[in-house]
Amino acid sequence: MASLKELKGRITSVKSTQKITKAKQMVAAAKLRKAQARAEAARPYAERLTAVMASLASKVGGDNAPKLLAGTGSDQRHLLVIVNTDKGLCGGLNANIVRAASQKARKLIAEGKDVELYLVGRKGRAPLKRNFPERIGNQFDTSQVREPGFEEAEQIASEVIGMFEDGRFDVAHLVYPIFKSALAQDPTVQQIVPVPAPETAVSDDAGAVVEYEPGEEEILEELLPRYVKTQIFGALLEIAASEQGASMTAMDNATRNAGDLIQKLTIQYNRSRQAAITTELVEIIAGAEAL
Repeated sequence: MASLKELKGRITSVKSTQKITKAKQMVAAAKLRKAQARAEAARPYAERLTAVMASLASKVGGDNAPKLLAGTGSDQRHLLVIVNTDKGLCGGLNANIVRAASQKARKLIAEGKDVELYLVGRKGRAPLKRNFPERIGNQFDTSQVREPGFEEAEQIASEVIGMFEDGRFDVAHLVYPIFKSALAQDPTVQQIVPVPAPETAVSDDAGAVVEYEPGEEEILEELLPRYVKTQIFGALLEIAASEQGASMTAMDNATRNAGDLIQKLTIQYNRSRQAAITTELVEIIAGAEAL
């Protein structure tokens, strides 16, 4: 059984830890509001851009379609762009992203496909490198950036598009979490290259005929890379919101667990102290009777 001194030291240590987790919870809660607002504000833009692409893509086909839309004509080589956080203490967020990416990679490998991993963020790299040591490709570091934004999305998109144009892969998938709440961040796998043709095109409510200048093909040549950048930018915003939400939840759980542990240790301490006092009294009484 632990001594009174050891129990008192453990109680003090857990209380210090509880203060840290409580502070981290409050910081994450403050950052979450801003990160969530940014992620939610970007979604309508991405949806509208997809709708405009639907209208344009429906008018372009065959040899006239840009390569980013038409693809290479093969789906043998796949690139997984996996977006993780740079910091820990956010529960199982990164583990869930790694699990989704690993499942997708293993499925493609089982189908006989060539798979390469493009890693964004520091967390999650270790298990992916351990599970797929021969398939790790480019790595993009966002740890030196306070809030990764459109500039980083442009850099990532430029690298991915450059790899596509160089013939290093046929299909690229983006793996990232979609923020729903502080308790739910769902990993998703989304194809970004070649840009998937939307199922339905935008229809004008008034039935107007829309003419594009200079032309659908030229506009798509400009719009398709922006679409890829927008999707990656959205993934960076979603991972930022997901990180703060998961961190707030994880630190809240840690704070509660620390409180429960403090309560148990305090009860144990009081019982041990009472037992020590009782033993001391028995010894005093026994000594008095011996006299």
